[in-house]
Amino acid sequence: VQLQASGGGLVQTGHFLRLSCVVSGDTFKWYTVGWFRQAPGKEREFVAGINWSGANIRYADSVKGRFIISRDNAENTVYLQMNSLTPEDTALYYCGAVYGNEVPQTISRGYWYWGQGTLVTVSS
Repeated sequence: VQLQASGGGLVQTGHFLRLSCVVSGDTFKWYTVGWFRQAPGKEREFVAGINWSGANIRYADSVKGRFIISRDNAENTVYLQMNSLTPEDTALYYCGAVYGNEVPQTISRGYWYWGQGTLVTVSS
């Protein structure tokens, strides 16, 4: 299974970005996908996750009300719509995938496969 994250970039505070994570190599609809981020000097942290059916979604408290995770099984893609961005959102964003799982895990070891990351930089 391969994951390709994209959509990062440099934006100003208050603006938005949409990240994409394309999953290939297996039947995408059975995979739960999570987004994590890692800022310089910090540990990787959970951002949002969506289970295989799309019925179970979780967000970190820091992004609730601003970020929206969704999936398009026809496109083998999970999206992360990031609104009202702040400099604290600056990080390398990774997507991870795991087969099955009704509940998206909030820890990185709960995912089997990872993409290469896409950089998000928010200027003040």
